Amino acid sequence: MEGKLIIFSAPSGTGKSTLIHYLLTQNPDLRFSVSATSRAPRGNERDGVEYWFLTPEEFKTKIRNGEFLEYEEVYPDLFYGTLKSEVERIRKAGQHVVCDVDVVGSRSIKKLYGEKALAVFVRPPSIEALRSRLENRNTDSPEIIEKRLAKAAYELGFATEFDRVIVNDEIEKAQTEVLRIVRQFLNA
Repeated sequence: MEGKLIIFSAPSGTGKSTLIHYLLTQNPDLRFSVSATSRAPRGNERDGVEYWFLTPEEFKTKIRNGEFLEYEEVYPDLFYGTLKSEVERIRKAGQHVVCDVDVVGSRSIKKLYGEKALAVFVRPPSIEALRSRLENRNTDSPEIIEKRLAKAAYELGFATEFDRVIVNDEIEKAQTEVLRIVRQFLNA
């Protein structure tokens, strides 16, 4: 039996990565899909662990060959994407795939897999709460925070197109909800 897909999208700072990590620890049949990128590894990042690291030319060749479920060119020659081979390898092993992609990529994957995929959007309780979270992280300049908030406002406009929307106001509550939703989907 082939596995199903759970696709997560959210504005930066909503706690999506925390929810995905929690979900992976609670269900041994879930595997995270490692994305591909054309950027160079940072620090101790390893190929096939944090990302599949490709040169811009390799990435473009894979695009031409239709090897991505979705991809985005963030800046010239800086690509991120989800490899079909990565998702299908996991599914054919009978395990379920968890993908972390942007709203456009999520829509593309959902369209391809239909009822075999669950698209989950994680939203903050408000833009003000998101601003506070981003500021409290102390990782971005005020200019970057403003860019993230503008992108978040854009992304929030797509929330109604997802199968499920989780408001991450309290992390424990959001974890319980995401676990319930995913288990219900996998057992359907």
